[in-house]
Amino acid sequence: MDVLANLALGFGVAFSLENLTYCLAGVALGTLVGVLPGISPLVTIGMLFPLTFTLPPIASLIMLAGIYYGAQYGGSTTSILVNLPGETASAITCLDGYQMARQGRAGPALAVAALASFLAGCVGTLLIALVGPPLGEWALAFGPWEYCALMLMGLVGSAVLAQGDAVKGLAMVALGLLLGLVGADVNSGQARYTFGVPELWDGIGFTVIAVGLFAVAEIVMNLESNEPRQVFTDKVPRLMPSRADLKDASWPAVRGTAVGALFGILPGTGPALSSFAAYMLEKKLARDPSRFGKGAIEGVAAPEAANNAAAQTGFIPMLTLGIPGSAVMALLAGAMIMQGLTPGPQVIAEKPELFWGIVASMWIGNLMLLVLNLPLVGLWVRLLRVPYRWLFPSIVMFCALGNYSVSNNPVDVYLCAGIGVLGYVLAKCECEPAPLLLGYVLGPLLEEHLRRAMLLARGDPMPFFTRPISLAFMIGTALVLAAVIAPALRGRGK
Repeated sequence: MDVLANLALGFGVAFSLENLTYCLAGVALGTLVGVLPGISPLVTIGMLFPLTFTLPPIASLIMLAGIYYGAQYGGSTTSILVNLPGETASAITCLDGYQMARQGRAGPALAVAALASFLAGCVGTLLIALVGPPLGEWALAFGPWEYCALMLMGLVGSAVLAQGDAVKGLAMVALGLLLGLVGADVNSGQARYTFGVPELWDGIGFTVIAVGLFAVAEIVMNLESNEPRQVFTDKVPRLMPSRADLKDASWPAVRGTAVGALFGILPGTGPALSSFAAYMLEKKLARDPSRFGKGAIEGVAAPEAANNAAAQTGFIPMLTLGIPGSAVMALLAGAMIMQGLTPGPQVIAEKPELFWGIVASMWIGNLMLLVLNLPLVGLWVRLLRVPYRWLFPSIVMFCALGNYSVSNNPVDVYLCAGIGVLGYVLAKCECEPAPLLLGYVLGPLLEEHLRRAMLLARGDPMPFFTRPISLAFMIGTALVLAAVIAPALRGRGK
């Protein structure tokens, strides 16, 4: 009954005209971001980050969340019609979605992708409503030792599970921690890593890091690519799938939802890894695996359900524990912090209208996306013809204006450009930037809880290993590290 009462509160908040407007703006912009290759939700949220300072907290978070899960919908359109994923999570959809389009079945492929995404989004939101409050109540019993151990496990897990080399991921976490410590020490007031630059006394702004690391670096990487973009069809014929299509796609969508829901909660995984895992699961379960890659509708339904479920359940650790599991969640956590809100269990207890308003808006947003995506397929196809070289100057301009508008400080624009160069170098070195952003966001919080724990224990580190919950997190961290180190040592021994 408490869940129903809380959902009634959430829908009351979400159905206000202001929040409905920002929800529609978020999902529409997210769909556009997903359709246009080369512009990710990270870039868009980074550009719009300064705008959220002027909005009410609930409206701004509803809009930013809508951009994130809306982009998962839009990415499938590009994958099916252009064989070019608008989002990394939709890359696997290209294999069967584009083949279906070539066979004259682009309509059923788009419809199944939208319906599977809608199912997964609704189930993922339901899980937030059911799992979030108990998890938040459990986390209220955490002391500084438990929070510190949990953040350490989250950082290590995000580094190990991120794409690429785990050692590079750990190095990115360490670099993010160092960037988060720039500025005046909270306790002593001493400057750290400012190198005599007065503008760095307040630290490097979150917007500077996010926009430079993702928006600027991604623009340069996309301009470097000369991959041709050819739209397969101008007009999508029959849109709705047949009964046979729905029958073939139903169980893959359910299994994809389950896989995505699990992967979304784990740190460092997210929609991309879940969609690949769901596709491989369907291929193993199929009676005829040779159909995959040749237009199997299961190869569209499963990954599209998985990436949307992961996008929704990724909110669970961020909202209830204050631990962002991905770069986008780190951006949303930063948006909450900038609004004076601390992500974690206190949000549910002290700001129930915020938590339940966001949950209710996700159901509304998923329904809006289902209504928006299918009728506007023709519009999305026409937008795909816009050359990327026409888009990037305006994106760079918005990045510069956004960074300058936060504190009216031109140094932030220069820092953003420098971070953009760093992001480009990291991409060339095949270093995943997401762990860096997570380290930057969690670094100050980790330091705060570590100092508090050591003060309460008078410098004794043993409570980290004598308190049961903290010990469990420390063991989890050690197991994750062992899983990375053991294969390397085994290979060296051979």
